[in-house]
Amino acid sequence: MQFSAPLINGILIKRYKRFLADIQLDNGTIVTAHCPNTGKMLTCSTPGSKVYLSLSDRAQRKYAYTLEMIQVGDTWVGVNTARSNKVVAEAILLGRIAELRSIERIAAEVKTSSHTRLDLQLTQGKRNIYMEVKTCSLAINGCAMFPDAVTKRGSKHLQELIRLAEEGSEACIFFLVQRMDADRFAPAVHIDAEYGKNLHDAIAAGVKILIYQACINPQGIDVVKPLPFISEESKCLPK
Repeated sequence: MQFSAPLINGILIKRYKRFLADIQLDNGTIVTAHCPNTGKMLTCSTPGSKVYLSLSDRAQRKYAYTLEMIQVGDTWVGVNTARSNKVVAEAILLGRIAELRSIERIAAEVKTSSHTRLDLQLTQGKRNIYMEVKTCSLAINGCAMFPDAVTKRGSKHLQELIRLAEEGSEACIFFLVQRMDADRFAPAVHIDAEYGKNLHDAIAAGVKILIYQACINPQGIDVVKPLPFISEESKCLPK
């Protein structure tokens, strides 16, 4: 996925109120940007870090700037979770997801029950796969982890995937790791034990787990390779 317009660089002053971030631009101007990320952005919200913003031309927006990525060490980390579904859908249609190269059509925001919507529905002939996409921006000791905050909504999505799988549908959870300094993935049980349990229950119920890493840069976000799943979080945390 390529950005439709050049991004604007700056320095993070602080992130606050969950969805806001103050940024100092190169010309010294301080702007408040929308931060579309419901997590805590652990390891990727340090004041003084370099960031890139997009600028909307929609006059009705309260905050014209959007925080897109932040530099952590030598890697850029994508933090705009609103882009993840598009990135994954594009990668599937381009044949970059080995397990899903036969997919013909993709629908977004599919209602699967009276109280739940899932991110994507993939279709190949009469075959349907229901998919939930999660953005992973946290990495500890070279291990990507999700979630970085307690997520009741995330557990709800897993429970819906379990229900679909038990009813005979194909169901999938897709973790998009938006940083290149990780070489494996594990559930962050130390942050949200319930989510970790639900993820293992989902796998046991037949829900497919896919983990792919994306390369982030000011030009775009490209899915590049799969990462292995480590079921035991203790193997990834520092001793």
